[in-house]
Amino acid sequence: MSIITEIVEGVRISWEALRGNLMRSVLTTVGIVIGIVAVTLMATALEYLNTAFRDAISFLGTDVLYVDRNEWFVDSNRRFDRMQRREKITLAQVREVEEGLGNVRGVAPTVMHGVDGLRYGDRSTGMVLMIGTNDQFIITDGVALASGRFMTKAEAEANRDLCVIGADIAEKLFDKESPLGKRITAGDERLEVIGVFERRGSVLGGMSLDNQIVIPIQKMTRSFRGDPSCVIQVKVGDTGRIAETREELRGLMRKIRRIPPGGEDDFAINQQEALVGQFGKVSAIIATAGFFITGLSLFVGGIGIMNIMFVSVAERTQEIGVRKAIGARNRTVLMQFLIEAAAICLLGGIVAVIIARGLVEVARIYLPKVGMSWHVVLLALIVAIATGLISGFLPAWRAARMRPVDALRKD
Repeated sequence: MSIITEIVEGVRISWEALRGNLMRSVLTTVGIVIGIVAVTLMATALEYLNTAFRDAISFLGTDVLYVDRNEWFVDSNRRFDRMQRREKITLAQVREVEEGLGNVRGVAPTVMHGVDGLRYGDRSTGMVLMIGTNDQFIITDGVALASGRFMTKAEAEANRDLCVIGADIAEKLFDKESPLGKRITAGDERLEVIGVFERRGSVLGGMSLDNQIVIPIQKMTRSFRGDPSCVIQVKVGDTGRIAETREELRGLMRKIRRIPPGGEDDFAINQQEALVGQFGKVSAIIATAGFFITGLSLFVGGIGIMNIMFVSVAERTQEIGVRKAIGARNRTVLMQFLIEAAAICLLGGIVAVIIARGLVEVARIYLPKVGMSWHVVLLALIVAIATGLISGFLPAWRAARMRPVDALRKD
């Protein structure tokens, strides 16, 4: 008898056994259903978190380097204190980077400042983020305009009273009125609105990217923040050249800041991948904890499957003896009971996927982007089958090792 014939025959016998003990089979799958639902929802949640995080930080750009005094992540308080004593990155150094760095799409300094509300007539906003920069910011930050225009190079280098505002600010201050050409008040300064950014959303439901106002860098340093430390955004334009440009930029910054050979960098070059890597560590911890907890559910369900399979083997001892007496091999009997255990768990897995899909659809009411992908479903069914094979192995092994004479003699 070929292996394929044995599998087909095993499936047929297993199906008959399941039908003959339908209620017991259904009750046995309850533990597996709970475990597989937990596995499916955990995998779906992790997939959603990873997608949402990458969408949230997409505004950083995969091909943008950020030169700052400090790394985004530090591994000790001592190192953080040392970084805080580093010299500022000045506008003069930014200009040297612009002149010395070739073959990039754009270079833009950014200086950020929190402003306690903007005003227009009798309307006002809450706290907003003000960004001082140059004309290259629209390239390096990847923003687009819904209306109006962005600042020119001459306007960025002059102390001009103008600004480009986010969609939330435009909505709060102007409602349906066009903001273009209007003057808004920021602190003691009156700024003319020359453009409005397209709506960009928020970062993980927190910081709004539409609650920002962009002004010329010279206006920022003269009216809002004197002698700041700049962050330099460098748009490479080609992800394949990131590593090369990073090294070129590092060498240029060491030269500009007069760091001696062998000396430690007193600046940092950050990029999106640093955030992705840090999130990956957190995600791995969450996944480990989550799957450990869900694994306990599967373990309990697997013990239930094992007990039921031992009962099934005991009930069908004479059947096993007859089959072996007429020539059934150990492998055939082993496969029969393994298929039966896997079939019970697969049935539970299918039910679990249906239940999990329903729960995900309910979650979509509050989280529209969440969804159950086909590979999560495939993972759930594979886990279900694997649980059945592992749980059913010992009972199947016992059945396969029975001697025909002893099995037939048993009442």
